[in-house]
Amino acid sequence: MDKNINSKKKIVKARDERLKTALKANMAKRKAQAKGRALTSSNNKNIQFKLED
Repeated sequence: MDKNINSKKKIVKARDERLKTALKANMAKRKAQAKGRALTSSNNKNIQFKLED
């Protein structure tokens, strides 16, 4: 019985580690995307149009 409990604990721990790693990678990806969007939107705001007479 103890072996079964320890085995389940190891599986849960491994799953938690996998999810933690995936979450960290996902957050880094989203942060990079947000930074890229912020740069793009700030560049769009600074564009000035000249009208020709």
